[in-house]
Amino acid sequence: MSDPRISLLGIEEAKATAETAGVPVFMAALSVFRVLLHNPPVAKALNDLLSTLLWGGKLDAHLRELIIMRLGWQTGSNYEWTQHWRVAKGIGMCEADILGTRDWRGHAGFGPAERAVLAATDETLGTGTISHETWAFCVENIGNTDALIEMVVAIGNWRMFSSLLRSLEIPLEEGVESWPPDGRIPADNT
Repeated sequence: MSDPRISLLGIEEAKATAETAGVPVFMAALSVFRVLLHNPPVAKALNDLLSTLLWGGKLDAHLRELIIMRLGWQTGSNYEWTQHWRVAKGIGMCEADILGTRDWRGHAGFGPAERAVLAATDETLGTGTISHETWAFCVENIGNTDALIEMVVAIGNWRMFSSLLRSLEIPLEEGVESWPPDGRIPADNT
């Protein structure tokens, strides 16, 4: 395990702090929250947004995970890629589609909705915004307003998390191996 720029709280201290801050105790075991809980109000705010997007969201979970996997890959966030590899597999996504986010334009398994969110993700990474053409494609293939708003927020949220994870040098949890199994990690995304 590499050393983060801010030390990880011990598990018991992180759990106690999480409980006081209103962060679910199970989140306190994650390296990212073991760092974030040094600032409980920030940890709480970030957890609330994550909870809304992950468990109360209107955007299809598969589309959300494609956004996260693409961001993790393109930004070189091994932590984000690794954690959400497991989340994506847990919601039933096949490995080919998860790996397909690395070169989504060449992946035959994606339909229009998947291509819409991945194009929106790439444009946001590249220019900070979604073009009118891609927005129209998203409207056509994702549809409802709640999901469209959530798509934009998800892209921004996990882009922020990628920066946070990389800037603070958050390590993977002990015993967690980088994914995918072909040995390529996001830092090798060229």
